[in-house]
Amino acid sequence: MSPSDLSAVRLDQWLWAARFFKTRALAAQAVDGGKVELNGEKAKRSKPVRPGDALRIRLGPYEHRVAVVALARRRATAALAATLYREDEAGRAARERLAEQHRLAARMGDGRPEGKPNKRERREMERWKKRER
Repeated sequence: MSPSDLSAVRLDQWLWAARFFKTRALAAQAVDGGKVELNGEKAKRSKPVRPGDALRIRLGPYEHRVAVVALARRRATAALAATLYREDEAGRAARERLAEQHRLAARMGDGRPEGKPNKRERREMERWKKRER
């Protein structure tokens, strides 16, 4: 059966086929948890998805706003999955800005929590103490 023969597909199945989630179980869990909206409303996992429908998908801190372009029941390559939807440009820009902010925030720290000094810092402190005497 080719993708064009389909008139509707279950929401959790489409999310899995479009590669938003690694498994159908994770897709169903996200839908049940309210992380996915279909046409502005909370949907059940069995809700049929049709071309032209609008989806809002929250994955962690990121939000994807997509319009369904094509349907598929089976998971395929990432290139084919990208043809199943068209992403909203404003949503993409907002997600990229948030990703950039996360990258910058990660660079700000040296990765080590403040508190106990490391060996090098302890040696420097001992040198300072010897100089003050």
